[in-house]
Amino acid sequence: MAKIIAIANQKGGVGKTTTAINLSAALAILDNKVLLVDADPQGNATSGLGIHEDDVDLSIYDCLMDTGKISSALLETQVPNLDLLPSHINLVGAELELVNKNKREYALKKTLKKIRDNYDYIIIDCLPSLGLITVNALTAAHSVIIPIQCEIFSLSGLGKLKSTVHAIKHEFNSKLEIEGILLTMYDKRLRMAKMVADEIKDMVSDYVFKTIIHRNSKIGESPSVGKPVIMYDATSTGAINFLNLATEFLDRNR
Repeated sequence: MAKIIAIANQKGGVGKTTTAINLSAALAILDNKVLLVDADPQGNATSGLGIHEDDVDLSIYDCLMDTGKISSALLETQVPNLDLLPSHINLVGAELELVNKNKREYALKKTLKKIRDNYDYIIIDCLPSLGLITVNALTAAHSVIIPIQCEIFSLSGLGKLKSTVHAIKHEFNSKLEIEGILLTMYDKRLRMAKMVADEIKDMVSDYVFKTIIHRNSKIGESPSVGKPVIMYDATSTGAINFLNLATEFLDRNR
């Protein structure tokens, strides 16, 4: 039965989708059966795996609205062992449409329960907000990975993030834990980046992954060709970073 991990941060631009795509791909390359759930209406995780919106017949929206079976919505990707539950722009309306549903916070959990036995890990790429879709993701998850950019404004949001996880745990999902805090977009040339990284480690040392994701041009280029960085340039710093992250993640879960 799969472990479900949400990739979440209320702040945008911190590398959530990049982490979701590349951690999923690295875990799959390391011989785990993985499902990536694109829970963002922008569909960047979907396009980042080379799947165009026009090629999506059924999406996470249809599953949440009970207008389509999740088994029919799942797509194979070019990465062996990695499947995708794609997103679509119509997911924007799900926030309003879910409001009147019974147990609305549990819609995604109910959906994923149907296919959990088919995977080792299910990774959910979340919106950069705490709306109903993100609440659904955190309610369905066993744990959450929080990507944090190595810049000064990240420090002020860290306490809010921990409060959010605590609130979801109290209200909807008592088993939710912080899987880890992932430092992203690290530029070793900048003194500020090192200062922020050191301060975050001091604040929450028990949670921070040892692996740090460095700024790397190949990570930025790979979505434009619809590939994870490990399939785009396996020798790049970005690919090595995410393989190291996947290995550290697996070691923690053993």
